[in-house]
Amino acid sequence: MNLAAGLTSAGEAHRSLPPIDRAAVNTIIAGIALAMFLSALEQTIVAPALPAIGKSLSDLDDLSWVVTAYLLAATAATPLFGKLTDIHGRRAIMLLAIVIFIAGSLVCALAPGIWTLVTGRALQGVGGGGLIPIAQTIIADLLTPRERPMAQSYTSVVFMAASILGPVLGGLLTDHLHWSFIFWINLPLGAIALVMTSRALRSLPRHDRPHRLDIPGVTFMIAASVALLLGLDWGGTNYRWLSWQIVGLFVGSAALWMLFAGRLLTAREPFIPLAILHGRITSTITCAAFFSIGSIIGITIFTPLYCQMVLGASASVSGVALIAFMAGATIGSLLTGRLFARLKHYLRVPIIGLAIGIVALAFLAFDVAGLSLGTFCAMLGLLGVAMGPMYPTSTIVMQNAVKLHQLGVATGTLNFFRLLGGAIIVAVFGAIVLGSAGGHGGIPDLEKVAVRHADFAPAFRLVFAAAGIFLAIALTCLLALEERPLHGPARLADPAE
Repeated sequence: MNLAAGLTSAGEAHRSLPPIDRAAVNTIIAGIALAMFLSALEQTIVAPALPAIGKSLSDLDDLSWVVTAYLLAATAATPLFGKLTDIHGRRAIMLLAIVIFIAGSLVCALAPGIWTLVTGRALQGVGGGGLIPIAQTIIADLLTPRERPMAQSYTSVVFMAASILGPVLGGLLTDHLHWSFIFWINLPLGAIALVMTSRALRSLPRHDRPHRLDIPGVTFMIAASVALLLGLDWGGTNYRWLSWQIVGLFVGSAALWMLFAGRLLTAREPFIPLAILHGRITSTITCAAFFSIGSIIGITIFTPLYCQMVLGASASVSGVALIAFMAGATIGSLLTGRLFARLKHYLRVPIIGLAIGIVALAFLAFDVAGLSLGTFCAMLGLLGVAMGPMYPTSTIVMQNAVKLHQLGVATGTLNFFRLLGGAIIVAVFGAIVLGSAGGHGGIPDLEKVAVRHADFAPAFRLVFAAAGIFLAIALTCLLALEERPLHGPARLADPAE
């Protein structure tokens, strides 16, 4: 079996370029995996360094913008970069995203003040927000739908490993060197990613078709997203949910979304093709990803809080519980990659997984205050295995349902709604926990609530119950989804064959 046979997608042959050998494929995948690692790492590595950054730059009041700027920029840039790859090709836009990310890292490392650092973080977010959808789209260019699950599961592992390593590495660099080193390390890593991908991507198959970038549509969508995310981020913490600031952001976001919808209906070539928004498969899998992966993000953020506020565990022990969840999700993602290539009815894997996840969340909600730490970690590991398949599943199903020249914008749109789902679900969980705290000023001091941690059990019972409801919605979407065959060979060619 020759790998050239694996370079057709949905039955279409790439005749414009010669076949890519396996060594080149491996080089490309390694390069884009490193690029994805940079983006994922930067979402978590900063958190442990925030106190040191605030002290060093003499500004604690605006410190939250160091995190917010990256998340806002990354979320807004994700669908834009997906569309740009369809217009200008994967190689040029991938290299551009890496360069922007490196430039942002340099600005952060040299920042003399907090707002220079925030500007650098926004640049990082723009570059980092493009890296993940571009990488997933490049995999779709290289491999047939039948071959993609394993490669896509590897990218999920990279993302989850960065989520675990980020806080640890950030703490070590800050404690033993200086907080700026969490940004300096991106320069050599980014340079390696540039070198690894630049030459190899020249031979990447292209599916060019004339495209236009709908500037008004892009503007409306980015502005609407930023207003919504700011409202979700500030609501219940900086301002009360019914304050004029938060209500104004939500009303403004709704108005901008309406303008965006009107632009989709009237533009000659809308920013997001109507076939993607109206297609039964694409819209259904986007909804499933919104709720399932959004729940994964929410559980990742609120698991340490549950351990400390209800179980009375230390911060370090809470980190171990989070590792159990992420390790389970990694295993679930890898198993999905292997099973998808062998099963005719591949959707049974995530369907069974979500069903198990719902049962696990019901168990956690039922006995939320009586769990031992060991039992909770075991349940988190099981929950991770059950939910992990949704990362590669959502990407593969979306890419399998669109035309080759729409791979970029479809992948970017999917990632955008996954991030948006995470933001909304985190806001829902936060509102539940903050409501139980009886105030609007954020999570209480854990040292003071440790002796009465059982008081917070009802709030986290609602959090787990809400997560179960969100997974049930995702499961309903999968059950309604048309299962199209994955084209191509069952696996990549073995050199011995």
